[in-house]
Amino acid sequence: MVNWAKAIERNRDALLRVVEALFALIGLNETAAVATLPRCTRNHVLRILRPAESAARRLIMIAARGISVTLRSSSGRRGSPSSSVILGPDPRTHSVKPAKSPKTKNTADLSIAGGGHRLHGMGPRLKAEDDARYETSRPTANTMPSLPLLDPLKRFDFTPRRRYAKTFPRISIIGVTEPRPIPEIRPPSPGDPLDATRLCRRLAALKRALDDIDGHAKRLARWKARRDLRRQQPDCGPIRLSPMRPGWPPGYRKRRVHEIDDILRECHSLAVYAQRRDTS
Repeated sequence: MVNWAKAIERNRDALLRVVEALFALIGLNETAAVATLPRCTRNHVLRILRPAESAARRLIMIAARGISVTLRSSSGRRGSPSSSVILGPDPRTHSVKPAKSPKTKNTADLSIAGGGHRLHGMGPRLKAEDDARYETSRPTANTMPSLPLLDPLKRFDFTPRRRYAKTFPRISIIGVTEPRPIPEIRPPSPGDPLDATRLCRRLAALKRALDDIDGHAKRLARWKARRDLRRQQPDCGPIRLSPMRPGWPPGYRKRRVHEIDDILRECHSLAVYAQRRDTS
């Protein structure tokens, strides 16, 4: 029998160590943001941040197992999309009082990582209100983003790759005009400054999710309740069935490069096992 509370706590502490190391690498805290980062630093943080987000989503999925919710219509129509949710207790869930999120004001002009999903990359786009990425209103410059609860699905593009010209015409008239000079092609440098506002927002969202796993587990339970409600409708269209995408999670690597690879592998195994137990 798996001790879910202990497994969540152990992996959560390991993820917090990784996130704090990323904040120290950038040189800021969770309420601040930097405008630019060197290319090498930004790429290094992204290689660790992506599997860390996947591991956090799986911890939230484990914590959400067994949480029962009841949809109650607030507009007079039963089963309307704008229905509220009543949470019900369940002894199997990881019940700890959620930490209160600090009321910080972020004055930086930042943007959230978002976008619509495609069903296995080939179906029509789902509506924004049906996606847990847009459970609340879209964050502005003065609001903090939330960790996306759904894995981004793989996109399959069968269109031929666009080819770009590597040469250009150098037309000239002998004795009248000079040939057009060859432009200088500067390859990317590791020290090139790149925009880091979106990266900082993703780091802050991950830190806030790890500080309040139970609160995000309730978010996921509300999304599941709305998903089940849509499945009962005859013209529901394509529906995302699981927060996890088929196959390996985003950021998964076969060979261990960083500590986050072991954390993601363990969290993914626990989430798959918990999902099988819930459906059995």
